[in-house]
Amino acid sequence: METASGEAPAATRPPASLRTVILASSTGTAFEWYDFFVYGSLTAIISRNFFSQLDETAGTLAALALFAAGLLFRPVGALIFGRIGDRFGRKGAFLSTVIMMGGATFAIGLLPDNHLVGGASTIALIVLRILQGMAVGGEYGGAAIYVAEHASAERRGAITGWIQSSAAYGLVGALGLVLLTRTLIGEDAMAAWGWRVPFLASAILLAISIWMRLKLDESPEFVRMRKEGQVSRAPFAEAFLRWSNLKYVLIAIVALFFSQGPLWYCIFFYSQVFLESFAKVQGAWSNAIMIGAVVVSIPFYVFFAWLSDRIGRKPVLLFGMALATVAIFPSFHAFANGANHALVEAQKRAPITVVADPATCTFKIDLLGRSKPKSGCDIARNLLTRAGVNYRNQAASAGSPTTVHIGDVSVSAADGDGVDVQALSTRTKDIDQKIKGALETSGYPKSADPAAFNWPLLIAPFVVLIIAATALYGPMAAALVELFPTSVRYTALSVPYHLGIGVVGGFMPASAFAIATATGNIFAGLWYPVAFGAVATLCCLLFFPETRGRELTRVSS
Repeated sequence: METASGEAPAATRPPASLRTVILASSTGTAFEWYDFFVYGSLTAIISRNFFSQLDETAGTLAALALFAAGLLFRPVGALIFGRIGDRFGRKGAFLSTVIMMGGATFAIGLLPDNHLVGGASTIALIVLRILQGMAVGGEYGGAAIYVAEHASAERRGAITGWIQSSAAYGLVGALGLVLLTRTLIGEDAMAAWGWRVPFLASAILLAISIWMRLKLDESPEFVRMRKEGQVSRAPFAEAFLRWSNLKYVLIAIVALFFSQGPLWYCIFFYSQVFLESFAKVQGAWSNAIMIGAVVVSIPFYVFFAWLSDRIGRKPVLLFGMALATVAIFPSFHAFANGANHALVEAQKRAPITVVADPATCTFKIDLLGRSKPKSGCDIARNLLTRAGVNYRNQAASAGSPTTVHIGDVSVSAADGDGVDVQALSTRTKDIDQKIKGALETSGYPKSADPAAFNWPLLIAPFVVLIIAATALYGPMAAALVELFPTSVRYTALSVPYHLGIGVVGGFMPASAFAIATATGNIFAGLWYPVAFGAVATLCCLLFFPETRGRELTRVSS
């Protein structure tokens, strides 16, 4: 007997092999991560096309904030699709998410930029990013649970490690297509229209994902639960109002995701922003460096997931988060030296000090573009941030004019208060030219020289951080699946994952960039992942249980 589509009904079709389950789930998840990561790979171009009303610093921050906005809505998607997955089945939930993600990503590629339709395109972009975030919110938990519920207890870590590595495949695909497109058509065409290509390509990936996932059947654990009449009628209440489940939701957020979220986005996203905005590395080179780092990471996800089957989930998780916490600062200092040693030396030889009345120095970046920096202090600090250099603030007496000292060269920065828009623009450009001239005179390079890259200083820190990130992320799916009962597993796993990684982690790039802008220290934003990592390490050590080898049918509320 066949259905109208010519396909055998699920009841008579032989069950999919474990290899097919892993391939279909991992491939679909990789495609969804690709869709989500394309935006992060094109942050600089997105800021110019959809936030052109802002200056460079505010535009970059706005684009990063919009990236975070997509992540902010991941918990909403986790709630919606978690309920669907726990009430009606895993397969239907994560089939829906891939359709939502692919459609939203394709639509972004069709958006006109705000040069043509103004703010309407920015609003549409925000809506589509929200839909992307909701889709990812339902995807990860569904795929991880689906695969884990097919795996035996003794191999669950290694099997779910392939789901964990799918994020890396998605990021490689996004970075690779971005790099290929900009290499083939050039930077000017890439900024004008080529940025759309990676978004539009998602239509092909969407078709493949749907085709592969339609071949899958429901997970055996959910089928068993449904036959036994144990399907939860109120997964929200059971997961979040029953203390036996809620306590593990809270432990998972603090003990795992306070570290995993900021760490992952620090390594694989903020590092690219850091290289381009502060080390002045060209976009194509930063893409290539990131592709290399992500490719290196792929086998480590599966290795550390396999290792957790041998020695336990908790030791591997603790190793990853502790290593990351202590390695972030020295790694980024190495990035700066390896990518643009001339800039680091210039800052030592000719340090920069902004001497100004503290009352005139504020930190205010208007993401709507309705106001511009007006005081001499704000204008100067904004321009120095755009130049990607460290500077020190020094208080002057009240009413004193702002002066920027770059080595032995001094530049006065007159206030723009009380002048019209045109005069303010002219004054800002004048200060900009003077600061750029002083930087050039003092030996500050305009951009990084690829021929002078110190590759060991670029590669070695990435390897250390990659080992930390994969040790933390590789065993995570197995540990989370083993933490919660089948009846609420989709909801109870997905919500803390996306609260921790989506919110705490997603805001890491924007927060770190804002901290660097406010303080004048390009490394200051790294305190964000380090502080969260320290809290997570302590909480994991004290409260997170060892879950290796648990039989999923015996995990109860």
